[in-house]
Amino acid sequence: MTIKVLLADDHRIVREGLRACLGKEETFEVVGEAENGRQAVEMAATLQPAVVIMDIGMPDLNGFEATRQIVGRNPEIRVIALSMHAEEHHVSEMLRAGASGYLKKDCGFGELVQAVKDVAGGKIYLSQGAAGMLVQKHAAAAQGEPSASTLLAPREREVLQLLAEGKNCKEIARTLDVSTKTVETYRARLMSKLNLYTVAELTRYAILASISPLEAGKNHSTENPA
Repeated sequence: MTIKVLLADDHRIVREGLRACLGKEETFEVVGEAENGRQAVEMAATLQPAVVIMDIGMPDLNGFEATRQIVGRNPEIRVIALSMHAEEHHVSEMLRAGASGYLKKDCGFGELVQAVKDVAGGKIYLSQGAAGMLVQKHAAAAQGEPSASTLLAPREREVLQLLAEGKNCKEIARTLDVSTKTVETYRARLMSKLNLYTVAELTRYAILASISPLEAGKNHSTENPA
């Protein structure tokens, strides 16, 4: 199965380098290149790529807003942020905007390939540095806050882990021997309790709360809501 990729970066040399690297993989097809965020939004709507590799600092419309608009129009499109920066607020803001991955531009080609494959398959991919910053933020913010074990009921924690592992509602329903509607209710309850709005955010919470394990250098699944 070919994974269609859209490149969005205001530097031509970066786009050409990414195209050349991804072109070495038979799995990928680069379907377009955007030189600013607004063009990326328009091309994503027209070309319907599986994955957009998105620079953050672009003219006309920055990567945060472009990501928000792309995912808002079509949640099936996955966005990977590829940036020179890995400050916590950059990572958090991109995840809030709907991105499914975050890499620094000094990452290796192998990591980029793995990230594209993972997010195309419904997972979240965070570089090791980005994941570490989120863990540090969570640890600092969690002082005095109730833990997941006290805040969430056992069944809620169970559903949360399965969501974080990439299972959709139908799969979770089969695993727990309940109806899909029941799982959807649990998902809505989790979002309400935790003040989170996407499965990507639930996944991040599950990782940071040690409900779902974080493997070094990457990952964890988001879900197609179906």
